[in-house]
Amino acid sequence: MKYHTRKKAIILLADGTIFHGKAVGSKDGTAFGEVCFNTGMTGYQEIFTDPSYFGQLMVTTNAHIGNYGTNEDEVESEGVKIAGLICRNFSYNYSRDIADASLEEFLNANNLFAISDVDTRALVSYIRDNGAMNAVISTDVDNIEGLKKQLAEVPDMNGLELASKVSTKAPYFVGHENATYKVAALDIGIKKNILRNLAERDCYIKVFPYNATFDEMAAFEPDGYFLSNGPGDPQPLTSAISVAKEIIERNLPLFGICLGHQVIALANGISTYKMHHGHRGINHPIMNLVTGKGEITSQNHGFAINKEETENHPELEITHVHLNDHTVAGIKMKNKNCFSVQYHPEASPGPHDARYLFDQFIENITTGSLTKV
Repeated sequence: MKYHTRKKAIILLADGTIFHGKAVGSKDGTAFGEVCFNTGMTGYQEIFTDPSYFGQLMVTTNAHIGNYGTNEDEVESEGVKIAGLICRNFSYNYSRDIADASLEEFLNANNLFAISDVDTRALVSYIRDNGAMNAVISTDVDNIEGLKKQLAEVPDMNGLELASKVSTKAPYFVGHENATYKVAALDIGIKKNILRNLAERDCYIKVFPYNATFDEMAAFEPDGYFLSNGPGDPQPLTSAISVAKEIIERNLPLFGICLGHQVIALANGISTYKMHHGHRGINHPIMNLVTGKGEITSQNHGFAINKEETENHPELEITHVHLNDHTVAGIKMKNKNCFSVQYHPEASPGPHDARYLFDQFIENITTGSLTKV
């Protein structure tokens, strides 16, 4: 143990429940956000840098965090996006040859407060029973009432627009400019590995800010359009919804992932809702209703689209369902070149079962036909 004496810390939930732990390192700290949990056994660095987790306190269910260090190439964005980290056992030392820093060094460089020695099994069970809610982690253990007052001022995730907090401020390019296909991607919280998967399929991608207009994206003369993952509630994203409507109306190839999937649903008049505690992990079972095959997938979302409305929509078909709770995990339009999934086919680390979806997008661009999924 690097630190013989570490400061006591608490997790204070919005309903007043308290869990105890200790601060990682020797510094005082306090962090606010919505508490959620991820069941992945690996990939903590990618989780911490995923823009979809912006504003959330991450509970890792794996018992050991930090044991393989960090590597500068294993990030999904520029810098850490979670609001704070909660874990059981924090490893100050690491044992991987290709690591370039310890997790502690990585978190310090990104000014992220973390606590460990928490009974994470009890905490996760509580979230599952009572739902995701705002919380605070802090070493200010003698100021419970003060923390409660501050916590009461933290906005609820329901109705919260966060894409603007993580989106690029200016357009940028990924891939080779002489690639076969050009893709216009709307960044509402995009992950780097999505862009890598598109570039690997001979795409030259122009990434646009969250509030870009259809005309601005169309000026790139793309062969296809992509709507990214991202954080927060999809309903306030009026600009992105408008862009999706334009693309669909013109029957241009469109692919959406996670938040992009929800935006496409909203563009079709399907409502979304905040889930009880969401789906977050790299081991979620999905059934592809078109092929009849099961997939193990990576997921990270706290909102979902209305299943009954989707089933009754004349222009939509449900293509994938989550086998744990039968929520909608994928849709396609019957008479438009448009499809989307709620999960992450670009997962790394994680299962690659769903990477065929990127190939399907390229096929849709090439043939101009409706997606098979």
